[in-house]
Amino acid sequence: MATSTDPTRRTFMAASAGLTGPGLFASADEPPLAPPDKQPPNLKLPEFVGKTVGFAIVGLGQLALEEIMPAFAQCKLARPTALVSGHPDKAKRVAAAYGIDPKHIYDYQSYDRLRDDAAVGAVYIVLPNSMHAEYTIRGFKAGKHVLCEKPMAPTSTDCRAMIATAKEAKRQLMIAYRLHYEPFNRAVMKLCADKAIGAVRTILATNCQVTKAPNIRLSKALRGGPLGDVGIYCLNAARYITREEPIEVAAFADEPTDTPRFREVPRSVAFELRFPSGALAHCDCGFDAAESRWFRVNGSTGFVELDNAFAYRGQKLAVARDSGREEIKVRPVNHFAAEMDHFAECILQSKAPATPGEEGLADMLAIEAIQEAAASGRMVKVKR
Repeated sequence: MATSTDPTRRTFMAASAGLTGPGLFASADEPPLAPPDKQPPNLKLPEFVGKTVGFAIVGLGQLALEEIMPAFAQCKLARPTALVSGHPDKAKRVAAAYGIDPKHIYDYQSYDRLRDDAAVGAVYIVLPNSMHAEYTIRGFKAGKHVLCEKPMAPTSTDCRAMIATAKEAKRQLMIAYRLHYEPFNRAVMKLCADKAIGAVRTILATNCQVTKAPNIRLSKALRGGPLGDVGIYCLNAARYITREEPIEVAAFADEPTDTPRFREVPRSVAFELRFPSGALAHCDCGFDAAESRWFRVNGSTGFVELDNAFAYRGQKLAVARDSGREEIKVRPVNHFAAEMDHFAECILQSKAPATPGEEGLADMLAIEAIQEAAASGRMVKVKR
C-alpha cells in the first residue's frame, strides 16, 4: 500500500495509530500540525460523581422558574426530583421539561407526604416570606434537609423556631445567601479580611429596583417590602465585609400616602449601621428607583468597589490603592448552582453549611432594629 505524501495527513494517521515521537514523518524544522498524542494533555475529562442529593423545589414562581430550575444543569451534586406547587398544570409542564416523574408532584396540602419520597433528600423553600417558617418546619418534620430563601422568616422568633426544629430533627438548615458562594463577593470578603485596603472605615451600599403591582413584594400580609427583599443584601454585605455584628442602627422609611402601590409597604428605606470596630455602613433600598446594585468599601489605605454586587450576574470588581486603581478579574459562576451544590455537599459529608440558620437570624435581629428605628425616629440597639 502506498503511503500518503501529505505531511499533515501522515501526522494525523500516525497520531491516530498511537505512533509518537519527534520527526516521525516531519522534518526537524516542520513541527507536526496535529496533536502528537491520542488526546491533548490539557483536555479536561468529566469527573465521576457518586452520590447526589435530590431536591424538591417548593414554590414555582419567577425566581424558581427563571433562575433556580435552569441552574440545576450546572450542578454536580444537586438534581431536581420533586416539585411542590399550588398550580398543578404549571407543575406538570415544569416536571415534563426537567424530566421529573409526575408522581413526585405535590401541592401544599400533600406537602407532608414528602416523608415517604425517597427521591427527595432536601427541600428548597422558594415561597413568599410569610410562608418560610411554616414550610421549613414541616419540611424538617417530613425528615428532609431544608434550604430556605431569604429573608429567613418574618420575625426572629420564627427564625429561632426553625433553628430549634432543625436540631430536633437532626437535619441541616441553610439560608440561601447565594452571594456567599459566588467568587466576586467572596473576593471582597478576602480582600477586607486580609486588610488589602487597610481597616474598613465606611461602607456604602445600595440595592434599588422598580417593582410594579401586582407583586408579592408589595403585600404586607406576605411580609413584602424593600427592606427584607432587597435591603437585606446591603445588610448582609456590611456584615460579611466587616465580619462583625452591628450594635446600633438608625433608619428612615419613605411611605407615600398618594401612591396606591405603596399603601402597605415603604417605597424606600435608608439605614445606618454602627459596628464594634467603629466601622459605619450607610445602606439604602427601594422599589421605585432605577436599578442599582452596588457597594463600595472605604478603607484606611484604599477602597473596593463591586458593581452589580447583588445581581445574578455581571459583577465588576475594582480596587484602588496608592499604586493606582485596578480591575480584579474573577471567573463568574452560576450563583444558584454553587449554592445548591454547597448544600448538597454539606448533606453528603455531614458538615455545617456556610450560611446556617444563625446567619438568617442575625439579619432578622438587625432588620427588627431597623424597623423600630424607622418607626420611632431614634437610634436602636440590636438585640442578640
